[in-house]
Amino acid sequence: MTDLLIKLFIKDSENTKDPAVRSAYGKLSGAVGIAVNLILCALKFFTGMITGSVAVTADAVNNLSDAGLSSVTLFGFKLSEKPADSKHPYGHGRIEYIVGIIVSVLVLVMGFELVGSSVQKIRGSEPTKFSVTAVIILSASILLKLMLALFNSKLDKKIHSTATKAVITDSISDCVSTGAALVSVIISRFSDVNADGYFGLAVALFIIISGFRLVGETVAPLVGMPPEKEFYEEVKELILSYDSVIGVHDLIIHDYGPSRLFASAHAEVPADSDFLIIHDTIDLIEHDIMQKYGMLISIHADPVIIDDERINGFKEMTEKAVKSVDGSFKIHDFRVVEGVTHTNLIFDIEVTHDCKLSSREIEKAVCEKISKIDERYLCVITVDYAFD
Repeated sequence: MTDLLIKLFIKDSENTKDPAVRSAYGKLSGAVGIAVNLILCALKFFTGMITGSVAVTADAVNNLSDAGLSSVTLFGFKLSEKPADSKHPYGHGRIEYIVGIIVSVLVLVMGFELVGSSVQKIRGSEPTKFSVTAVIILSASILLKLMLALFNSKLDKKIHSTATKAVITDSISDCVSTGAALVSVIISRFSDVNADGYFGLAVALFIIISGFRLVGETVAPLVGMPPEKEFYEEVKELILSYDSVIGVHDLIIHDYGPSRLFASAHAEVPADSDFLIIHDTIDLIEHDIMQKYGMLISIHADPVIIDDERINGFKEMTEKAVKSVDGSFKIHDFRVVEGVTHTNLIFDIEVTHDCKLSSREIEKAVCEKISKIDERYLCVITVDYAFD
């Protein structure tokens, strides 16, 4: 069924790097969600009326809210496909992340509201009425919600969207919520124990926990996340695959929404290379990355001396000293300025964000290592933090 809907409503469905195609997937998710949740809402309101179950009635309200969430998803994806303009030169792709946050927050709100209604049910004395019709409707509701979760899961495998992930989590929460309501109705058939409120409370806690987790996952892209490690390394390897490029560092990938990536990098090239040839190579790399990933990248060429034995000796010595401080450290942009009384070793050290040493501590430790080799060697160090 999912494949059929994709075929009917999404043109060029395999080209998910196209913002318009991503938007079409999102709008399909929203439209199907609205239809399914409105049907479930009507069925559960009817069931709640004939059973007197607060868990079932709350679940009906939850489905009505879910229809609203699906509307937000549909509208959000529609906005995210708007082209760049003077006020938003990087496009509107991050609206998709905002939609995910809205859905996540509303999931939390529904969880807290269910806590209140469940507590009232526990304090009250009105029993839940058993109904075969209720059992059938609730069972069908669980099946429909599970199918909706699987439907969105398949869409998410295509577009990897925080908004669709939020909808999936919400659908799974609904399955649990409806399942609890179903169990409480069945218990009412065989026992006078009023379990409805307790089941509702348990479901509410599950929804709240899921909501907090979702908020964290959807806020992260807006705050700033590193790119996927595999993608980061793939881009680096692609740059290194071109003639004359002997090293890559300071690759920074900015996310302005799915399929809206911008990047910059430094490519090390032999210092004695022909400038025009290097310029053509850099242009070619930027063009090929744009064609392959749809990512605009600006690459800066760093000239590196590679055929001077003395400078290479200094670099090897420095690398050993740096590695002795921390084996994960890397150096780049290495230069040597020799004078009468001293020799300046100028370089950058690349460290990871989990390094416990401060920049000053790193500089001091490396300088001490180098000065023990020869006190005439002075270090001029810039500490860089990796962006992968």
